[in-house]
Amino acid sequence: MSDEDLADLTQPQRDRLAFVELRVRFTGEIRRQDLVSRFGVQSAAASRDLALYKDLAPNNIDYDSKGKSYVISSEFRPAFDFPTERVLAWLSQAFGDGEPTKMKPWIVCDIPSRLSQPDLTTLAAVTRAIYQERPLKIVYHSLSSGETKREVVPFALIDNGLRWHARGFDRRNKEFRDFVITRMHRPQVLVNSEVLPHERSDQDIQWNRIVELELVPHPDQPRPEITAMDYKMEDGSLRLKLRAATAGYILRQWSVDCSPDHSLRGHEYRLWLKDPLAIYGVKNALLAPGYRSPDQQRLEAASD
Repeated sequence: MSDEDLADLTQPQRDRLAFVELRVRFTGEIRRQDLVSRFGVQSAAASRDLALYKDLAPNNIDYDSKGKSYVISSEFRPAFDFPTERVLAWLSQAFGDGEPTKMKPWIVCDIPSRLSQPDLTTLAAVTRAIYQERPLKIVYHSLSSGETKREVVPFALIDNGLRWHARGFDRRNKEFRDFVITRMHRPQVLVNSEVLPHERSDQDIQWNRIVELELVPHPDQPRPEITAMDYKMEDGSLRLKLRAATAGYILRQWSVDCSPDHSLRGHEYRLWLKDPLAIYGVKNALLAPGYRSPDQQRLEAASD
């Protein structure tokens, strides 16, 4: 199935064909009734979709007359490029398969639940402000300042692995910051207020700075070849490009040893940041396990 073949189809047709491939590829089979239930089409239309998929990708599915279903072929080659994260969400939570309360996961999965979940009413106000490019008035609770009233200009959501943040300009402190969504109360989108030029995302240095990191198997951990397999390393390293605004979160989430001498101990430290200078000047580098800035290293050396 080529891109040209798909381009000739309507969007609803492409959606149904993508569903056919998801079911076949990850569960091994699909029946006409699956399309009827998922998309609310008539049986005749479901039959046409299955025939169309087989016509466009003839080597991907075979008809099992005994089971009255289409099954995956031994010569299957994917026609759709699905992001891994979306496939896992579909398998584990039936995400994208209609009303959540009426759908069950396709595969039994045990997913660790988050201890911190944003309130959807608050989240909706944040995302409306982002989408409409408007300031947001909130009551915010921080560990340093306690409860304060603020106007912020959010432009992106950030998942740091533990909590959801909104990245944006803080009019109170006149700088770009991350705001924990669960700490926001009484959000109000200021629909009649304009965002000023210096409050826009293109003025956020940490957001627009891209840091290039090289992660390698931790030199003091056994079996580095397994670490290389787990992270799909090429030539023994994993090269990443991250926003400076998120680098510290990600390095902490992955338990990357960022000490200059790979001195952290523990089974969780399977990766080492080969060049800690790569995150010099990153504001949230203090979150990176073991990271010490060049200034800290000089002070430590002087005190020895």
